[in-house]
Amino acid sequence: MNYLFEEINVLTSPYEAFLAGTKHGGFPIKAHWHYYMEIIFILKGTSLINCNNREYILEPGDLILFHPQAVHSIFSASSEPLKYGVLKFDINNLHINSNYTPKLGSIFKCAIDDPCAPILLPSRLFKNSLESLFNSCIEEVIIKDYGYDIHFQSLVSSLLIEILRIWRKNGFDTNNITLMPYDTDSLHTILQYIDEHSHESIKVEDLAEKCHMSYSYFAKKFHELYGQSCKDYIEFIRLSKVKDLLLFTNFDLNYISQETGFADCSHLIRTFKKKTGITPKQFRIRHNAKVL
Repeated sequence: MNYLFEEINVLTSPYEAFLAGTKHGGFPIKAHWHYYMEIIFILKGTSLINCNNREYILEPGDLILFHPQAVHSIFSASSEPLKYGVLKFDINNLHINSNYTPKLGSIFKCAIDDPCAPILLPSRLFKNSLESLFNSCIEEVIIKDYGYDIHFQSLVSSLLIEILRIWRKNGFDTNNITLMPYDTDSLHTILQYIDEHSHESIKVEDLAEKCHMSYSYFAKKFHELYGQSCKDYIEFIRLSKVKDLLLFTNFDLNYISQETGFADCSHLIRTFKKKTGITPKQFRIRHNAKVL
């Protein structure tokens, strides 16, 4: 079974910064998620990006931010080669202390699904040159000169503060941030279990037991943290894997339904059409034609 979870070794790779695109191998980028925050900046070409079931078209100069645990995939959407810069980092390990700013990780957690905090931002909104910032981050990570980690954190923190200032002008309220309770740690780790076992029968009651919570408390906290029920999230993960198999393999629907945890082919088609408005066959045809 192919999992969506992308593991990153915090000890050997606490930060990642690199160039990617159609000429850098491993492209297109299949649906995946990780515990790191990821920011990409389009340098050349046009990109079609799917993040948590929402599609975005990015042109050169556009920046998009993927919150930790967001399921996302990246495709080219033009004949011109796609090139973009990538930053990956654990936002909770950015050691920035201020009397005026709560911990960045807490602020960005509260920004998830807030309409005033869009994840797609054009470069014209930023004061500094994004291309220069990304190049500096990549250079720091590649060369690893003395104090590179401190400099990298400084550059990324400056970028995040600029994003927050843009969001604040858009109406995002950072003055009344409610810090997330730390009993959510087990809820964070349960996502990896769901990913690894989504092809099996999963009961929410069993997940609550794994988190040492009652069913009602688990269901309430899961919805508070992720903005959807646990049952809906399991279905979302299964459909994300279905989409990957439709786009990147020639497997038939009977095989795909077995591999992704659906009762049968009819159940898969019914659920897929309810969520996307089209059948799996129509999705495969449309996206194979649209994604270059």
